Amino acid sequence: MSMNVDSKVFVAGHNGLVGSAIVRSLQRRGMNNFANRSSREVDLTDWHATNLFLEENKPEYVYHAAGKVGGILANDTYPVDFLDKNLLMEINVMKAAQLHGVRKLLFLGSSCIYPKKADIPIKESELLTAPLEPTNEWYAIAKIAGIKLCQAYRKQFGADFISAMPCNLYGPGDNYHPENSHVLPALIRRFHEAKVDEKESVTCWGTGKALREFLYSDDLGDACVLLMDRYSSPDPINVGYGKEISIKDLVGIVAEVTGFVGEIIWDDSKPDGTLRKMIDSSRVQELGWEPKTSLKEGVGKAYSEFCRSTAVRER
Repeated sequence: MSMNVDSKVFVAGHNGLVGSAIVRSLQRRGMNNFANRSSREVDLTDWHATNLFLEENKPEYVYHAAGKVGGILANDTYPVDFLDKNLLMEINVMKAAQLHGVRKLLFLGSSCIYPKKADIPIKESELLTAPLEPTNEWYAIAKIAGIKLCQAYRKQFGADFISAMPCNLYGPGDNYHPENSHVLPALIRRFHEAKVDEKESVTCWGTGKALREFLYSDDLGDACVLLMDRYSSPDPINVGYGKEISIKDLVGIVAEVTGFVGEIIWDDSKPDGTLRKMIDSSRVQELGWEPKTSLKEGVGKAYSEFCRSTAVRER
């Protein structure tokens, strides 16, 4: 079941990192028939508002990229928010989609759904085989529930609901909050401010030894459009960059891109999180997708976008 240029699409979370990338990918394909609304216009944690919206607009395809997201500190500080809000959005969007005849739905999860000690690279079959990483288990459990909801709707109603699990993401529309953001945008903001304030040093959490996999958001957007056309299975499918980098080396790239020349101090009293979590993306690659944006190029693009958005806010 493939989309055509006139297909009506609802991208839940279209202003966010993932949702905006999906919109750009669809637009590059010539699609502009969107039924998108901001969270202020439609509160997806409210069943009545969500149901009424889908009933009135009747999108043919839904990308569920809305959610409450954040880094280690945010997950640890606001566990109820990460579990409650994400669960409510998943339940409401999928229920309304099934009720109002959506042809296909793609749910966006996260690689944090996998066990803390899974074999690397992590295959989709590792799901629910061992305990999660404690620092983000609330978010992970909500995303696992979303996967299971997709499977349940397929089983009970024959709904063509699929789920994709990306690795760490970055790019336009990212959250650069100093405390509640993910590692890469947090580093971009911290090093930019250190450069502007002419600080002599920047302190980073952990040892820097942890390895991470980072994917530029527009590459994920292209993968999501491809999956909507070519993938139909109850099993989640991974979407990753395919290469790891240590946090220490990542910090080096961010420092270089932002122009910070001071000392970098590592606070090893703070947690590293999972030491490795690269996912196996062979299945999506077999469908014809591969990432196009190198990490250094992507960080440069992300930093340029951060500077533009900061300048706009300060006017």
